[in-house]
Amino acid sequence: MTGTGVARTVIGIIGNFISACLFLSPIPTFQKIIKAKSVQEYKPHPYVATVLNCAMWSFYGMPFVTSDDILVLTINGAGFVLEIIYVTIFIIYSNWGTRKKIFIALTIEAVFFAVVVAITILALPTLHGRAMLVGLISIVFNIIMYISPLSVMKRVIKTKSVKYMPLALSVASFSNGVIWTIYALLKFDPYLLIPNGLGAISGAVQLILYAWFYRTTNWEEEYERSSVQMSESTP
Repeated sequence: MTGTGVARTVIGIIGNFISACLFLSPIPTFQKIIKAKSVQEYKPHPYVATVLNCAMWSFYGMPFVTSDDILVLTINGAGFVLEIIYVTIFIIYSNWGTRKKIFIALTIEAVFFAVVVAITILALPTLHGRAMLVGLISIVFNIIMYISPLSVMKRVIKTKSVKYMPLALSVASFSNGVIWTIYALLKFDPYLLIPNGLGAISGAVQLILYAWFYRTTNWEEEYERSSVQMSESTP
């Protein structure tokens, strides 16, 4: 293995660790759901979308699609399992209307994924062609997923408050984008570079907004509201 290969492996392992932290970050949310035995106001859409995203990138990391991308397969395979668990919890604690929507979305995703796999294996004999098809589709899904933080950033700018944009998650998102961008550059891979480069930029913008609006955030408001609620509930 060359020096570049060793560096890429080390970077990929670090990337697996950071990505794992991101995949595990919703655990407190699901602890609340299980404790309340209700999904409350939480929405399943991000988790349902991430199921397909992880499935596509896991497929991209397969040796018969791309060479030397096993670390892309490992982390997205783990992410796929976690997202399935999250979606299952939503199904258990949702009403029938929400369950029906989740089942329909998962069925559409499964059919779409099966079609992509069939076309990739049966119609594209070369690794170059397979990587291009799966990579381009995966980029599209990644870009769609990176649009979601825009609503949070818009809220930060409008309210001049970063209470609803967790610093730890922003740091993790930025770090994840940077580490996988470096991974993609070491053995130039545009399909990994584009979405992770965008992820790094998105994370950087979040950190800049956090630093800019930190001083204008009214942290006392949340504390006072919690104190009032506690005093009202005390007999």
